[in-house]
Amino acid sequence: MLIMNFEAARAGLIKYLATEIRNEHVLTAMSRIPRERFIPLEERHLAYEDRPLPIGLDQTISQPYIIALMTEALELTGKEKVLEIGSGSGYQTAILAELAELVITIERLPALAKKARSLLDSLGYKNIKVHLAEPTLGWPTEAPYDAIIVTAGAPKVPDALLEQLVIGGQLVVPVGSRYEQDLYKITRGRKTNVVQSLGGCRFVPLIGKDAWEKE
Repeated sequence: MLIMNFEAARAGLIKYLATEIRNEHVLTAMSRIPRERFIPLEERHLAYEDRPLPIGLDQTISQPYIIALMTEALELTGKEKVLEIGSGSGYQTAILAELAELVITIERLPALAKKARSLLDSLGYKNIKVHLAEPTLGWPTEAPYDAIIVTAGAPKVPDALLEQLVIGGQLVVPVGSRYEQDLYKITRGRKTNVVQSLGGCRFVPLIGKDAWEKE
């Protein structure tokens, strides 16, 4: 039976990420969170490799570097209300909870939402609300948000999410085809939004209104 030293593996991953990620708060948050808890047992030996992994129901936990890059782009200071689209296993949610005042996370698959909520509760997070997705993209009832992160690929920048963002807030979203995207950071302006490309990426498709239809 293979016995992993997860703490040592996590420290090694953080050291590797530090060659590209400059925000110490993001790295510290990731160093505190047991990524192996968010991964199925049969994949846990791969928990601290810099790669995406399956979490069931055709969904994945993202590559740690991409998670760190997206989180860094949100420019969180600890006082924000953040909206996450795509809870998945809850790993990205936990990182956001370490860095923001409140996290609203939305998941369209009930089984994943239930599992993520249970795990996040067991880890002691009190500043996370997990919701099942509704027909409208996002969670308008608690808008506006200081930052929004989308962990699935959209065909275009979703207008519905920009409308839920404060002026000066950051939206980080993969945009492209169902199979390959560019990662965008959009800063909402009063008249014109500032768009920055953070590079190529691959995410599962964002399903719903203002996104892709379910196949």
